Amino acid sequence: MFKNEYLAKVYAEVSKRNPGENEFLQAVREVLESLESVVEKRPEIEKNGILERIVEPERFIQFRVAWVDDNGNVQVNRGFRCQFNSAIGPYKGGLRLHPSVCASVVKFLGFEQIFKNSLTGLPMGGGKGGSDFDPKGKSDGEIMRFCQSFMTELEKHIGQFTDVPAGDIGVGGREIGYMYGQYKRLRNEVTGVLTGKGLSYGGSLARTEATGYGLCYFTQEMLSCMKQDSFKGKTVVISGSGNVAIFATEKATQLGAKVVALSDSTGYIYDANGINLDIVKDIKLAKRARISEYVKAVPTAEYHDGCSGIWTIKCDIALPCATQNEIDEASAKALVANGVMAVAEGANMPSTPEAVEVFLNAGVLFGPAKAANAGGVATSGLEMSQNSLRLSWSFEEVDERLQNIMIGIFHNAFNASKECNKEGNLVVGANVAGFTKVCDAMLAQGIAY
Repeated sequence: MFKNEYLAKVYAEVSKRNPGENEFLQAVREVLESLESVVEKRPEIEKNGILERIVEPERFIQFRVAWVDDNGNVQVNRGFRCQFNSAIGPYKGGLRLHPSVCASVVKFLGFEQIFKNSLTGLPMGGGKGGSDFDPKGKSDGEIMRFCQSFMTELEKHIGQFTDVPAGDIGVGGREIGYMYGQYKRLRNEVTGVLTGKGLSYGGSLARTEATGYGLCYFTQEMLSCMKQDSFKGKTVVISGSGNVAIFATEKATQLGAKVVALSDSTGYIYDANGINLDIVKDIKLAKRARISEYVKAVPTAEYHDGCSGIWTIKCDIALPCATQNEIDEASAKALVANGVMAVAEGANMPSTPEAVEVFLNAGVLFGPAKAANAGGVATSGLEMSQNSLRLSWSFEEVDERLQNIMIGIFHNAFNASKECNKEGNLVVGANVAGFTKVCDAMLAQGIAY
C-alpha cells in the first residue's frame, strides 16, 4: 500500500483518529499514495509535519438545525461545515443537502476541495459543508424555513474573507437565495459571502453551466494533448441529470459528440438517437421530476431501473456526474470491454480505487474529479472577484476565463505527472500539482498553518 514509511505512518494515524469514516479515508489514501516521489525529494515536508497537518481540518463545525414543517411539526437535522485548509485563501466549497451527509462525507469533500481549489490557480482554500436534510418532496416554504435556520447558525462562521460557501447536491439557486437573504438579515451587510447567487443580486453569468462546461473543456484538452483527438463524432454516456450532467451534455453536444444516456437516483435512460436536452431540462429543472418521464416524451428511448447498468452502454467517453463511488470495479471493466477511451469525473470521487486502477491499467485516459470538475469552483472564484470589484462580466468573458483555467489545470496535472515519471497518470499529476502549492504556502506561514 505505502512504500514510504512516513506516508504509512500518517495514514495509520488518520485511520486511528477517524474510524469508520470510509469516504474520508478513501480520499486521504488516494492523495497520499500519489505523493511518494514528492515526500522523498523534499525532507522538509516530514520535518514540518505538513502531511499530519494537511489531513486534519483546521476547524470542523457541527450544529443542530431545527425548523417547522408545513404541518406545524418541529423537525431537527444536523448541519456541518468543515473548514479544512486556508493556507492559500479563504475556505471555499459547496453546501450539500442530502440524507447521506455526515462527518465522513463532509470531510472527504473538504479534503478534495483543498487540492481542487489549488489547481485552479485562484487564491482559495478548501472547505465543505451541508446537512442531512432531504429537499426532495419538500415545499418551497419548508425549504425556506430550513435554509433560514441553517444559515442562522452558519453565519457565525463564514464571511467573504473567511469562508465562502456555494451550492452542491441539493443546493441550487433557490436554496442559495434563501440562505443569502437570511445572512443579509442577520449581518446587515451585502457581501460576496455565497456564490451561485441569482443574477439580480450579485451572481455570475455561466456559473450554472460552469462545472459541466469545465468538465468538457478539460476532457477536450486531455483528448487533444494525449490522443490528438476530440469529442467530435464520439458517443458519450453521462450519469446524473442535475446541473453538472445537463450542461456537460450541452457542451459535449456543441463539441460534436452524441450523448446517449443520463440517470438519476432511481434509474437511467438510453436514447440511441441522442438525448433531447430540452426535454431533460423541462423534466429536471422546471418540473423537478424523475428522469423516467423522458420516455413519455420520447417513446423510442428506454428507461431502466437502477443506476449501475448505465455503465454497460457502449461508449467512447464516460462522464460520471452523479455521486461518489458510482463506478465500481465491475462497471469499470464493462466500460473497458466496450471500448471506452476516456473517463473524466464530473462528480466528486465517483470512481472507486479499484475502478481507477482498471482504467489506468487499460490505458484509458482518466481525468480525476479534483481536476476535471474544478470548473464550478473556478467560476465561483470569478464570481467572488466580480463581487469585490462591483462588476459583472459577460457570459462570453466568464466562459473564456473558465476555458483557460480548465486548460491550465490539465497541463498543470499532465506536467506534474511527467515530473514524477508517471506521464499521463493525471491522478498522480493532479494530486502532486495541487499539493505542492498548498505545501509551499504552509511552509512559508509557519507551524500555525
